Amino acid sequence: MEQKLQKLKHEVILFVVTGLLLLSGLGKIEVNIMEARNFIAAREMVQNKEYLLTTLNNEPRYQKPPLPTWLTAISGAVFGFDSLFALRIPVVAITFLLVFIFWYFSKLIGLNPGQSLNNALILISSFYIFFAGRDNQWDMYTHSLMMVCIYFIWKMLSEDGRELRNSTLAGIFLGLSFLSKGPISLYVLLLPFLISFAVVYHFSFRKKILYLLYVFLAGLAIGSSWYIYVSVKDPVHFKMIASRETSNWTSYEVKPFYYYWSFFIQSGLWTIPSLTALIYPYLRKRVGNIKAYRFAILWTIVSVIFLSLVPEKKPRYLVPVLIPLALTTGFYIEYLIKNFNIITDKIEKALIFFSFGIIALVGFAYPFALVFLFKSGILEYLALFIISTLLIWLLSFFIIKGLVNRNFLRVFYSAISVFILIVIIIIPLRAELSLNPDFAPAREAQGFEKQYKVMTYGLNEVAPEIIWNFGKSIPILQVSDDQVLQPPRNSFALFAPRGDSAVLGNHFPGYMIEKKCRIDMNYDLRKKDRLIKDYYILTKR
Repeated sequence: MEQKLQKLKHEVILFVVTGLLLLSGLGKIEVNIMEARNFIAAREMVQNKEYLLTTLNNEPRYQKPPLPTWLTAISGAVFGFDSLFALRIPVVAITFLLVFIFWYFSKLIGLNPGQSLNNALILISSFYIFFAGRDNQWDMYTHSLMMVCIYFIWKMLSEDGRELRNSTLAGIFLGLSFLSKGPISLYVLLLPFLISFAVVYHFSFRKKILYLLYVFLAGLAIGSSWYIYVSVKDPVHFKMIASRETSNWTSYEVKPFYYYWSFFIQSGLWTIPSLTALIYPYLRKRVGNIKAYRFAILWTIVSVIFLSLVPEKKPRYLVPVLIPLALTTGFYIEYLIKNFNIITDKIEKALIFFSFGIIALVGFAYPFALVFLFKSGILEYLALFIISTLLIWLLSFFIIKGLVNRNFLRVFYSAISVFILIVIIIIPLRAELSLNPDFAPAREAQGFEKQYKVMTYGLNEVAPEIIWNFGKSIPILQVSDDQVLQPPRNSFALFAPRGDSAVLGNHFPGYMIEKKCRIDMNYDLRKKDRLIKDYYILTKR
């Protein structure tokens, strides 16, 4: 009975913490380029009733598999495509799945319930996990589903009995992960897991090789089904897009091999504890389950090495590494919970005070940061400002008191609480107190389109964020050798780069050109030109 109550308590804590971090201000944050592509593709799925030959701006787009877009399309069809909150619910749900399967996995590998809970809390409060869990693109889907696959593979390898059941479930989730973003999670999460498992636990796959092959064959069959369908139905576009994507691995966003070796910084709140946990000679004699610790740290390092071997590198590609990193960091946190009150080494104590004293310092600086970010605009939310400041200062005091009194459990939970409060206050406030006074959404141009009863085009290219916000596809008119293929209409509307409308006269002779408005989709003052367009009405003389 006591174990059931403890389990329920841990479930409630995980559910509340994850919900607060992922749902606060979910519908208020801006749509970025990757998310806009997913939303457009989902909207066009529903509008065109075509769920397999995916499109972006009504042009074939096969760069990413469709599972995340299918789920987004379902949410949009049920709740409407005007609700950003509803459109982001699928990625929130898949992140909940990651947090809870990670919690179960921690217990599965032999860690106690308390450490398993703390591992899951570290994971969801890691910066890039929290960020990706609110951003409805492809990354979180593929890695969350792969983590479920890994959970069942561990059960299949380490338990006798139910191998067929566990391998079948592992194969299904491997295929679903493949349908979310191709083989990337297999490469950077599953293969490092299998290598680490074999090395640390001296496991020979021979006695389970048939089940493991079954996992890969089932996953490949499910995961490749969409690719096969598209290659048969639209071979020309599929080959062209596949060739372009393959070339990007070696020619686009190319970074040096060591680019990812500051990966622990992406854990945000846990940067210094994560780095400390990665110092194997220091921690190996201080952990209770040395095999599990070796497995976690090797899994982390091998994942980083595998990522580093790929020439194309982006910070968000580090999301899968933060999963084994959270497991690794949890061993250091567990050591501090059990031993902080008896640590006598001055350097070790100084490191702990420094690591978590910084978090308290950030908490005390919170009101000054709000004033710096939002200036006089914060006065509109004075009550919220005062209450949140008092709460965060109280929690920061608890961190300091916990450090002084050697009560690390208080330090740990107070640090997470400071992070939660800052997130649930600042994200909605940033949306309300937009830093760009010139912000003008693309949907404002719809009024002119309806008034003049014209169709809207784009010149050369239009950012996905603008297409998404405009509410429908925007056919693109390409400029080639200063010539533009003009639409067969006496009048039409045009999104064009900001500038002198006289330039357009060279492309559209014989048309009267009238500028109606400027669209600026930049949320802050660091303006990107691709998010600014002038909207014109062109009419034949």
